[in-house]
Amino acid sequence: MTGPSPVDRGKPGSKIHVLSDRVGMPLSVAVCAANTNDSEALQPLIMAVPAIKSRRGPRRRKPSKLHADKAYDHRVLRIWLRERGIAVRIARKGIESSQKLGKHRWVIERSIAWLFGYRRLTIRYERQATHFCAFLTLAAALTRHKKLAKAST
Repeated sequence: MTGPSPVDRGKPGSKIHVLSDRVGMPLSVAVCAANTNDSEALQPLIMAVPAIKSRRGPRRRKPSKLHADKAYDHRVLRIWLRERGIAVRIARKGIESSQKLGKHRWVIERSIAWLFGYRRLTIRYERQATHFCAFLTLAAALTRHKKLAKAST
């Protein structure tokens, strides 16, 4: 056999991570290398959530619960989220089926589809990760603007 294995997970490239609210509005986005573990991106995504204006009381800075797939199932992350008062809804590897979380998973898949609606993001043309992340952040801001403008009319 010549060349690398076709199932090689150490491939170059990038992954997009998106944290959204219940209706699919992207709250924070991030780009990381394709060969890194998904769980490493969760803490920066949670910390990047902006303060949410509420009608009463102080501004909320954290979600009440977090739904994620099995890639984010790590003991350290579960502890970190519980310490911050965030209920964890992550299927455990080898124990639970991810079928239950599928009814919530479509929301984030739709958010990613909204972001990929911008042609510049479907194929990564930029060599610099900061430029690609800037386009991704701009796409998230435009998506929020469009959805909020549609909701207000």
